[in-house]
Amino acid sequence: MNFDEKSGFIEAKTPWGSWYQTMEEVHILVNLPPGTTSKQVQCVIRPNSICAGMKGQDALMEGDLFGTVIVDECVWTLEDKKLLRVLLLKSRRQAGDGWKSLLKDGSFAAEASVFDEMEKKLTLERFQRENPGMDFSGAEMTGNYHGGGPTMPEQN
Repeated sequence: MNFDEKSGFIEAKTPWGSWYQTMEEVHILVNLPPGTTSKQVQCVIRPNSICAGMKGQDALMEGDLFGTVIVDECVWTLEDKKLLRVLLLKSRRQAGDGWKSLLKDGSFAAEASVFDEMEKKLTLERFQRENPGMDFSGAEMTGNYHGGGPTMPEQN
C-alpha cells in the first residue's frame, strides 16, 4: 500500500466533479452523463493546457494549466460510462510545487482550507520520500508546512 492509499486524498470540488494532487500527479474526476461512450469524450492534453468535456458541447474545463505536465505520461479513461478520470504527470514534482487551482487563471481553485490540507499532505509525502523507513500516512502536520515545509540541513 502506498502513501496516498494510506493517507487518503484531499479533493477540491468543482461544478463538474473534483481534483486532487500528489507531488507527482494531478488527478481530475469529471462526472459525465450516464451511458457516455469514449467516442463522445473530448480530452486534449498539452504541456501547458487542457480541454475536456463532451464532443459537440462546450468544454467543461479548458485553458492554461496551473503548471506544466509531461504529455506522453498523461492519460484519460472513462469509467462506468459516467466518470472521466484524467491523470496529469507534473513536470515539477516537489512538495512546494502544489497547484492552487487547475488553471492558471484561477479556475477550479481549491478553497483556502482545502489547499492548506493539500499542502500539509504534500509536505508529509515529501517527508515519507526522504525517510522511506518511517510511516507518515497518519501524521498530523502543524507549523511550517507551506511551500513544501522546512529545508532540512544536509547530513554528512
